[in-house]
Amino acid sequence: MNSRRSWLVFAVVVLAYLVSVLQRTSLGVAAIEATDRFGVTAAALSTLAVVQLLVYAALQVPVGVMIDRVGPRFLILLGAALMCAGQVTLALAPDIGTAVLGRVLVGAGDAMTFTSAIRLLASWFEGRALPIVTQLLGTSGQIGQVLSALPLVTLLHTAGWTRTYLSAASLSVVVVVVVAVAVRGRAPAAEAAQSWHQSIRQLRESLARPGTQLGFWSHYVTQPSVTMFSMLWGFPFLSIALGYGPTAAAALLTLVVVTAAVTGPLLGLLSARFPLRRSSIVLSIVALMGAAWVAVLAWPGPPPAWLIIVLIVVIATGGPGSLIGFDFARTFNPLRSLGSANGVVNVGGFTASFVTMFLVGVLLDAIDRLRGGTSIPSELYSLDSFRLAFLVQFLVVALGVVMLLIARRRTRARLHEEEGITVAPLWVVLVRAWRRRRSKGQ
Repeated sequence: MNSRRSWLVFAVVVLAYLVSVLQRTSLGVAAIEATDRFGVTAAALSTLAVVQLLVYAALQVPVGVMIDRVGPRFLILLGAALMCAGQVTLALAPDIGTAVLGRVLVGAGDAMTFTSAIRLLASWFEGRALPIVTQLLGTSGQIGQVLSALPLVTLLHTAGWTRTYLSAASLSVVVVVVVAVAVRGRAPAAEAAQSWHQSIRQLRESLARPGTQLGFWSHYVTQPSVTMFSMLWGFPFLSIALGYGPTAAAALLTLVVVTAAVTGPLLGLLSARFPLRRSSIVLSIVALMGAAWVAVLAWPGPPPAWLIIVLIVVIATGGPGSLIGFDFARTFNPLRSLGSANGVVNVGGFTASFVTMFLVGVLLDAIDRLRGGTSIPSELYSLDSFRLAFLVQFLVVALGVVMLLIARRRTRARLHEEEGITVAPLWVVLVRAWRRRRSKGQ
């Protein structure tokens, strides 16, 4: 555990996840081109992305069960192969129906990658190193978003649609070869494969644990804003609604990755240092994101560039923040059922993401119809339209916050019953610390 071989495995799964993120987000930077290529409305375009995320979310629990049954290495290989097939299909798609099929394959392959990578790391790392390498995995994987925001956009405008997505597909071929060659042999903490009956039983037990539910809702509340923005609607918002143009919009989206690179390791350290306050970290991130959105959407006229940068930086913390959900799964589940637990957690954020993404598209179309239904990008993606459409995320996240608080109360009650640990409210701890410091000063 934590050996040189462990770090080689880490490097390989980072590559697999990096390419997975690139394939996942490759459509977002081509939203305008896709609208013209397939002649679709905003709602239809959001459906193209939502179907991908719907498949991703729907497969998380079955994939988790399969991880416990057949192991993570096989699923990483299968996932890369499916994403390759999906991008080839998208590259050659003559119509929106074929494009949907391509994104279904990408979503299915993507669904097998991250949870398998998390499970593989749990077999090669232990102790405080595990939450840190988990955050590093999530952070490093976001380089794939940079590749989709800059080189992919450049390639799209120079080589065209077909060559761009065929090039993206070739990267998944590289992943298949590297994983097949480098990830071999038995991991130090690997367990014997379970029967399907045992795997299903472990899934039921994981679902029943309040700690797993807390991980689900933590993932649910932190991920949708940044995923919705970076995967689909951020690019037309920045390039058309705010008038920044494609190049500046793509450059601004890279701030998501830069922010994740800084905040990811920090959140990993905080989670390892204060394991009983992880839910408070999650809620703090959600509060900051809400405040940033309120400032942008309520700003009279076009928001200044500095405020848009603040918004992107703040919502970008939701990416590494969502990984805290997997830390809850690891803490409250045995290793033998960690694949199932991680699958349950991963459903949360992507369910919230595709619901938010779809509703934003529906609202944009509804607003456009009220104004005459031109479907011209400059009117469909106007700033006023986005101001109204983006409000829907507050309803989605509010539901998650309520459920998170309920799950946290149940988890703390279970922790007290089973281990005798009482977690006082954060404000009580802060008041006590302030009084201790004050008494020492006197």
